[in-house]
Parts: sequence; structure tokens; C-alpha cells
Amino acid sequence: MDALPQIKPSMMARFKDSHFWHSFKRDRVAQFCFGIFSLALLLAIFAPLIAPFDPYDSAQIDIMNSELPPSWEAEGDAQFWLGTDAQGRDLWSTILYGTRVSLTIGICAVMLQAFLGIIIGLAAGYIGGRVDSLLMRIADVQLSFSTMMVAIIVLAVFQAAFGTELYQQLAMVMLILVIGIAEWPQYARTIRASVLAEKEKEYVDAARVMGFGTARIMFRHILPNTLSPILVISTVQIANAIIAEASLSFLGLGMPVSQPSLGSLISSGFEYIFSGAWWITVIPGLVLVALVLVMNLLGDWLRDVLNPKLYKG
Repeated sequence: MDALPQIKPSMMARFKDSHFWHSFKRDRVAQFCFGIFSLALLLAIFAPLIAPFDPYDSAQIDIMNSELPPSWEAEGDAQFWLGTDAQGRDLWSTILYGTRVSLTIGICAVMLQAFLGIIIGLAAGYIGGRVDSLLMRIADVQLSFSTMMVAIIVLAVFQAAFGTELYQQLAMVMLILVIGIAEWPQYARTIRASVLAEKEKEYVDAARVMGFGTARIMFRHILPNTLSPILVISTVQIANAIIAEASLSFLGLGMPVSQPSLGSLISSGFEYIFSGAWWITVIPGLVLVALVLVMNLLGDWLRDVLNPKLYKG
């Protein structure tokens, strides 16, 4: 009697049986952080549907409603449950749109970092020699400059050269480019270290013997085996990019007040905090801290799960 053919488990079945999934089910902190981040992401994506007011629509903004406290305070208004800012915008709606802007900048900047860092790191690690030395010296020079210092100089020069009006129109693109280009060495150095270990393995030698080209070996064979550190770096780098955007907005070099991000909200309300309108700065600040905290905690969890030396069975 012929043996019954074995049914190959589906991708979902393999995922449910993986160490990654079992570790996630056991770790309450990871579950909580993932839930908070997913909630923030959904609220940001569907902000136009969820927000009771549109902070970009001047017809829905009444300056007479400026600096109203949250609804639980004596002078609060029930329709503005988190209060209003100095321009009369509903703070809850503005935070939803601001979180959307901050996450967009953070995620897009990290995608740019990863794109540049992966290509440069793969080339440096696999080709080696003078190419490796040149690319890593460029990375060392880049790392010697603070991201914030580079961003402040570039954005200030652009604003002075092309005017504030053009800068406000291109603020999001400029922030993504500056933060993304300034941080690529983090990826490049990590990928290079992984490639140096992977390129000496037998499957790479077999690919060379079969006549595969350099690009195919790097991107089809080596790159998939270096994705674990990329995932860990990306979670931390998204948090760092969000902080960088908030810091630049606080200094007046980020998003304009008319296009609120969490950083520009904190900046716009800072001058009113001592007059009693604490909610304009404190509430967006708490949202920013919570968002960055859960991203960092997820990064720590991913680092532990994807590190085989820490696997405890």
C-alpha cells in the first residue's frame, strides 16, 4: 500500500507553530505595546472619518473657542472633550491628524534609511576591498555628525534660501529626506556585518558555482538571511524619527502650525502652558511619549526574540 502523501503545512500554520508567535503569546508587554501601536496606526489612518472636526478646514474653526479646557473641567465644552488650542481647533481632532503626520514622516524616513543602508551595506560587505573601505569611511563621516545638527543646518539653509512659504509646502518631504539620509549608516553597518558572515557560507558558494550574478546573490540569497536585524533596527528608528520630527517642529524647523504634527502641537502650546492652558502641550506630549515608548519596547522584544543566543525553548 502506497504511503499517503504528506500535506505541506500552510504559511499560517507554520507561523502559529513558530517561536516568534509562541513568544508573543507569552509576553504581555509585547501584546500591550502592539495593541497600542496598532490602535494609534488605525486612528491615524482613519483620522478623517473619526475626527469630529477637520483642523485643515478654516470654516470649522472659530477663534472664539480658543484655549477652551478639556470637558471635565468647569469651563470646558462637551463638544471639545480634550479642549481646544490657541487657534480654536479641537485638540482631539488635531492630535489624530498630528499623529497621522508624525507616523507618516517616521515610517517614510525609515523606509528611505533602510533602502539606502541595505544597498550600501550589501555592496560593502559582499564586494569588500576598496569599495568596502570607501563606503564605510563615508558612513563613519556621516555618523560623526549629529542627525539633529545636520537637519537643523539643512532645513534652516533651505528655509532661508527659498523662503518660508515654499518650505511650508515641502516641509513633510524635506523632513523625510533629511531624517532618512542622515540615518542610513545605522542600517549599512548592521547589514555589512551580517553579509560578512553570510557570504562565507556554502549556499553562497553554490550560487556562485551555478553562475548567478552578484546582484542576484546579494538580493535573492544573502539579503533574506539578514532581515532579522533590519526589523529590530526599524522599530527603534521609527521612534527616533518621530522624536527627530517633534524636536525639529518644536524648534520651528518642522511641520508648520497649519499642518499639525505632534511636535508642532507641543511647540504651539508651549508659550501658553504658564498661562494655564496646559492641555495644549501636555496632552500631545503624553501621546508622543506613549507612542515612542511602545515602539522602543517592541524593538526590545523583537531583539530578544530574533536573537538565537537568547532562545530558551
